[in-house]
Amino acid sequence: MTVNDVKVILEADLLYGEQYLGKEVHTACGADMMSDVLAFVKDQSVLLTGLCNPQVIRTAEMMDIICIVFVRGKKPDEAMIDLAKISGIVLLSTEHRMFTACGMLYEKGLHGGASD
Repeated sequence: MTVNDVKVILEADLLYGEQYLGKEVHTACGADMMSDVLAFVKDQSVLLTGLCNPQVIRTAEMMDIICIVFVRGKKPDEAMIDLAKISGIVLLSTEHRMFTACGMLYEKGLHGGASD
């Protein structure tokens, strides 16, 4: 699956990263607590979250996450978008709730990794 596939499946708005839409993604996670992402996420490529602050971008950068999907229509501010640009992280926003968005991706074959 590509980042563009994630965008289409979730009917998401692209906020940054058009040039990276062709990147392959194989796993995803959904979390609002970045400490959980740091503690439990290993090889995830997509992060779904309702948290909208710069720490999300910093955490994604440390964990080599290539795409962040903000759920419930959340949108990052310009400072967050600038951080994503520096790190080459795709930013998407979907109106779906996290549970629904995770289920939609799972149903299409995007899973959570080794412990799934």
